Parts: sequence; structure tokens; C-alpha cells
Amino acid sequence: MKPHPFTRPTVVSAIEFLGEKFTQANFDLLVIRLGLDDEIPLGAAKSVTAKSALLARIVTQRATQVISTLSRAMTLAEAAVREAVGATVPRYNKAEQERFLRGLALDGYVVSWDEDTRTPLLRAALPGEVELPEADDEVHQLLKQFGFTVALGHLDQAIDAHTRGDWAAANSQIRTFLEGLLSDIASHIDPQANELPSSENRRAWLAERGFLSSSRNEWTGDGKNYLNGLFKMLHTDGSHPGLSDEDHSTFRLHLALITGRALLRRLNNGQ
Repeated sequence: MKPHPFTRPTVVSAIEFLGEKFTQANFDLLVIRLGLDDEIPLGAAKSVTAKSALLARIVTQRATQVISTLSRAMTLAEAAVREAVGATVPRYNKAEQERFLRGLALDGYVVSWDEDTRTPLLRAALPGEVELPEADDEVHQLLKQFGFTVALGHLDQAIDAHTRGDWAAANSQIRTFLEGLLSDIASHIDPQANELPSSENRRAWLAERGFLSSSRNEWTGDGKNYLNGLFKMLHTDGSHPGLSDEDHSTFRLHLALITGRALLRRLNNGQ
């Protein structure tokens, strides 16, 4: 079975949301549905908050354990997330639901509600081939492998700001992450690239060295290329007047992860 498509923060936020939304009785039924009633006590001896903490620990430790549900067999982590999706409601302003939905968005999923039945539906916001959770994990691993700690810090700050719903801060950190990543790559290839006067000069240098492709319009001398267009788009609605909305900030973060993964893979493969 393919691993579940949700990251640890999304799984934890799903269980936090269920703990906020469910009564004792409803949470006990959730525990029974997940087959964990031998490990999490039922009844009022423990608060729902305490039970949700236990559940989060168990689910994150055994995320890939396969269980049976009424829908189909799935991992324990996916079952917990889908339970939380089923509890969502439109225009519910509690912070726990907002954090959960933002976590899903970062993983490439959105929740919509049927207009007639109000039934929550989980659907992929992007094609499955993009594999956003895997991209995020791979980018983090490669940044650590190459020692690109500053770029890693900016990426983590972008993700943290997005999780909080601070779109302006997220947008600013996303751009800084990509700028820093390309500069770090140039310096890794040749430390003398540090002497170039700007990050744009280092990107042009990467094209001259063949790391960025001119034939595929990744970088060209006329400024009409993928990276120039990407940086111009990322420059808008940053930590300046005029805040972007959640969808656009999420779109930027997805682009940054996918682009960063491609560049880091290229470096790792010695291309």
C-alpha cells in the first residue's frame, strides 16, 4: 500500500481539531473506530484533551499501520485525517479547523462541501504526481545534506508563517528561501561565486556554468525566463502593503518546494 499522503503536522492538527470538536462520547466512538480502545481509556476518567494527546502520539508513531474502515483499508494516519475532514463545517471560525485546513493545503489537498448535503469532500488540489509531502521532506533532507542552513531556516519560517496564516511573512520568506538556495548552490559549485555582487549575478553565473538551462528558458539574458518570472511573481504581496490571500500564498509555497526539489536533485546528481 502506498504511504499515506499527509505530513505529520497535518495529522497532529487533525487530531487537535477532533479533540476540540468532539464530546467525550463522540471521541470515544472515534477511538473505537480506529481500533485503539485497548490503548486509550474510554469514559470520563480522562479529558478529551488528554485523550487527543494520547491519540496523536499513537497515530504519529504508527502512521503507516493499515486498518479497516467502512470506506476501505487505509493507514491509521489517513483514517485520522479523514475522520477530521468529516467533522469540518463551512464558515467554522475556530482556530483548530483553520490550522487543519491549512495543513491539508500544504499537503496539496482541499476540503469542499456539497451544496445540498453539506457533506465534506476531500480532494487533491494538485495532481498526485507532484507528491508535495515527499517534495517537502526531500528538500529538507537535501538542504541538510549540503549544509544550506540559512536557506533551510527561511523555508522553515515560510512554512511556520503559512501555518499561522501570516501570508505576508510567508511570501517574503518563500522568495528569500529561493534566492538563498540558488546563491548557496553557486557557492557550493565554486566558492568564488560569493564574490559576485548580487544574487541575480549568481543566477546568471549558474546559467553560464550550465547548471541552469538557457535552452529550456530557465535563465536567459533577456530576462524572459522561468526564474525571472518566478521571482517577479514572488516579489508581489510580500512583507509590504497589500497582503495576498491563502490560495496565492499556498501556490507560491508549492512552487518553491517543487522548484527547490528540482534544483537540489540536479546538484545532488552532479549535473
